Amino acid sequence: MICQYLSFFFSCQATFHYNSGYWNNKTEYNLPGGETGFDSQETMLPTYWNTSFLKICIGMRIGQKMKFTVVNKQANSLFSVIADGQYRATSLGRNTWKTLIGPDASLQLGCNKEGFNAACTYSSYSKARIGIVGNEQNDCTTCDSRIGFGSGGNSDDSNTCGNVAFVIPDNGDKNIKAMGYILVQ
Repeated sequence: MICQYLSFFFSCQATFHYNSGYWNNKTEYNLPGGETGFDSQETMLPTYWNTSFLKICIGMRIGQKMKFTVVNKQANSLFSVIADGQYRATSLGRNTWKTLIGPDASLQLGCNKEGFNAACTYSSYSKARIGIVGNEQNDCTTCDSRIGFGSGGNSDDSNTCGNVAFVIPDNGDKNIKAMGYILVQ
């Protein structure tokens, strides 16, 4: 998979938390970080709001292992599908989201709401700007698990990229922090 344009890289720090203003404004962050490759420098480039695409390449690095998958989605920019906070579904499926983490990935079995601005009914629970949220019940009210980018909520609000899973998830309780890479094609 070759992606042409970098949009941004981010770590599990608060810079790109779900509630960060970077998601809904056109403010670049650390431009030189976009020239250093797949490292740990966070960056948000103008391509976030000024580059149209047909696919998004999303990847996570945990330790030295990096895994990517492709989301087929056509839009004028990532900003146009994220900034307004409206939920937009994707159809990767929970197993594909889990591949970004690897064999340690864990999600609750219910809800499985995935896409852009995936969030549960109650705002203090799991949410992700790009990702999937899960619940132990068959609804999306009080989700305690997520895999995603720009995430937040219970049980570890500081984990903004990676996997958080508590309350009867399918592979045990997890709090896995990752470095996230989002590119468009």
